[in-house]
Amino acid sequence: MAVTPSLDSQTLVRSAVAALQRGNPREARRLIEQVTATGRASVETWLVQGLACKAMGDMAAVEQVADAILGLQQNNLRGLLLKGDGRAAAGDRRAAASFYQFAVGRAQGTQLAPDVVRELNAAVAYCADATDAYRDYLDNWLADAGVGISGRFAQSLDLLLGKKEVYFQQPTVYYFPGLPQIQFYEREQFDWVGAIEAQTDVIRQELEGLLTTEEGFSPYVVAEHNRPAADFHGLNDNPKWSALHLYQKGVPVAENIARAPLTFEALQLAPLCHCAKRTPSLMFSLLRGGAKIPPHTGMLNTRLICHLPLIVPRGCGFRVGNEVREWEVGKLLIFDDSIEHEAWNDSDEDRVILLFDIWRPELSDDERAAVTAIFEGIDAYGIQADQAGA
Repeated sequence: MAVTPSLDSQTLVRSAVAALQRGNPREARRLIEQVTATGRASVETWLVQGLACKAMGDMAAVEQVADAILGLQQNNLRGLLLKGDGRAAAGDRRAAASFYQFAVGRAQGTQLAPDVVRELNAAVAYCADATDAYRDYLDNWLADAGVGISGRFAQSLDLLLGKKEVYFQQPTVYYFPGLPQIQFYEREQFDWVGAIEAQTDVIRQELEGLLTTEEGFSPYVVAEHNRPAADFHGLNDNPKWSALHLYQKGVPVAENIARAPLTFEALQLAPLCHCAKRTPSLMFSLLRGGAKIPPHTGMLNTRLICHLPLIVPRGCGFRVGNEVREWEVGKLLIFDDSIEHEAWNDSDEDRVILLFDIWRPELSDDERAAVTAIFEGIDAYGIQADQAGA
């Protein structure tokens, strides 16, 4: 009794898979090529042939199979990996990495068989090695060209090579367009920095007095009763991240200023961001040992946040966008908090900084006045609405 062609093809495919499982890729290839030679093979059938060729070490054939698969299904994960394998065997590192990276991206968030996961892990390792080799090549090329690698140009190379991501301003409330996307500003850009850093010992002395009782320190994130509940990664009303405010929502806190008068006086040297009932903020910020502040963004991009580190145990770190810096006692960090940032204290001791905000230097006096006016209007609207409902 004769069998139908379709049934014969199915039998050949099953037999080829069985041969592969027995560790006989040569027999598997002989069987499966009888199906792919018809020109009517499915993606799954081509994959069997690709795996057989790869097991035999015939990488030129692997790449031909990959082309056939991607011709039928251009984003097929296994096809992309096989194409990467073929380019890697041919010595074309950039092309191989390109296919591997695309495959890794396609695999995000999907459940995969263990053998595919192993292939993806190998692809990731290959891409890392290829990137390092490419960076070495570029470093040597630039050195021969007499080009120094530092600052923003060094960051551009990390972005080019995928070692860092691009982060943009994403304020939660108010976005002022046209401002430069700068993660950290350098201390040398501001003429008032030296005067405040010179007061570090005085400020730290006042802090030590405050820490004897910790009176006045309260959780930094406080749930508002007149707003929908929104948990901030378990830090709502949590003393692991606490603050003692000298300015809070733009208003001086007299009782705390009286306990740290020299700190308050020193900070008048900075161009504090006076903006309605939003800013300035001026506080001692305390992060307990083992605590983390998860990635988040601030409410507006018209200010910069300044950290004056006062107590910094080992194991603390701070990231803004794609750059990580360490706090150093007495050296200001100045950054744009509308760009994603996070902090951590992996020690078993408390970390304390003095935190305050300043106007962005790129804003003119008229622009600062306009931003202040709009927030005064926003705040007044809420008051008028309450009065109208009374």
